[in-house]
Amino acid sequence: MNNFHIFLGATVADAAARPLHWVYDPQKLKKYIKGKKEIAFQKQNKSPFYSIKTGKVSGYNDVGQVMFRTLISTNKKSDILKNFKKNIVRNFGSGSAYWRNLKLRKKYKKIKWKKPMNGPWIHQNILETIQNIKTRKKIITGGTKVNESDGYCAALPYYLYSNSDKELKRVIRSVANSKINETYALAKLKIIDLANNGDKNPVHTFVKKYGKNKYFKEVVHNIKKVLRLKKKNHVGVVRKFGKACSYPGTFMGSIHAMITAKNYKTAVIKTIKAGGCNCSRANFVGAYFAALKGIKSIPKQWVKKTKPAGSIIKLI
Repeated sequence: MNNFHIFLGATVADAAARPLHWVYDPQKLKKYIKGKKEIAFQKQNKSPFYSIKTGKVSGYNDVGQVMFRTLISTNKKSDILKNFKKNIVRNFGSGSAYWRNLKLRKKYKKIKWKKPMNGPWIHQNILETIQNIKTRKKIITGGTKVNESDGYCAALPYYLYSNSDKELKRVIRSVANSKINETYALAKLKIIDLANNGDKNPVHTFVKKYGKNKYFKEVVHNIKKVLRLKKKNHVGVVRKFGKACSYPGTFMGSIHAMITAKNYKTAVIKTIKAGGCNCSRANFVGAYFAALKGIKSIPKQWVKKTKPAGSIIKLI
């Protein structure tokens, strides 16, 4: 557990992007960032769907925060996943701000969306996970309806504790139970691992290493698509592959930011400017550059602005 700066990288990037989370209208996004020297950590929430204080993280990274807290409070390795599930219910379930907003969200669906909800937004995967944990009818408790980054976010802190593929797959599927969720989450962690172990070009190395691997066949194919567009404008590439939360688009957009940016800050800024589900991409991009360039690559002022950063820094 000596590499928590990688999780810090994901956390800070998520918080930096969060005030502009889920802004899909490019004209509105341009208006929000026009003339601003710093577009990260915008003081005013501009997400059209939900509003939380600047410095707090989205529901994606908050899944990782739950795993992080579980790891540092659990003595026996065999209890980690069990405790993680309990903590997921505690953090996101009945009585939480996430759960209270679920009722409001259902009401909003019946009317035209005029303003963001006050408070956090629970994701479909986590909603299903809580229901599965409570009914106890499923051993593998993750959601199956969407293919999004919740599984990766849960697994990232765990990877810093143990990088066993078998264990990581179990963690991923505990909140996001599909082959696509598992494959892309594991691919992200493999790329981060290459960066953390000193590889100078982790994305290319991943393609070479797993080019003939059946498990990662689709992932490699999609990375190659992105590599062919390296010289293209990032905003346009993200629009082409999808600005939404789902795989493979969110993965491909992240890869393009990683291969076209020179450092942590420029990569996160690119990610924010591309719009849409910037937080899901930021959690991968931020972790990658923290692994590749080290903790000093994360801007100190950004770290200070990130609410959960303090508890992570204590363990670095």
